[in-house]
Amino acid sequence: MRALDFGIEFANRYDADIDVVHFTDVKGEDTESLMNRVRSELEDADIESGTSVAVDVHLADFKASNRIGKNINEMVESEGYDHVVMGHHGTGRVGSFILGSAAKTVLESGDVPVTTVP
Repeated sequence: MRALDFGIEFANRYDADIDVVHFTDVKGEDTESLMNRVRSELEDADIESGTSVAVDVHLADFKASNRIGKNINEMVESEGYDHVVMGHHGTGRVGSFILGSAAKTVLESGDVPVTTVP
């Protein structure tokens, strides 16, 4: 949720729109629970239309398998995003010391600025 918190702060600071996207290979109770937490965080941040900071929120869930980084890059291009804020985590024995493969793929594309949040 740190990436979400950072994204909300970023959107508020720069009067930007925010799209919250969760990539998973299996939709289930955990996904629904996460999406409810996201909605709650956005409500708690008092982000609503009509304020000096209007943020449009779109919640989406995509089946991504092991192509998450590529799917994010495709979405950046198709939606015309100008910045990506994403959480990251590596896997394996040194996972906490390296970027996850999805974050690495998005960073290496160089299409838009990317902020990664541990």
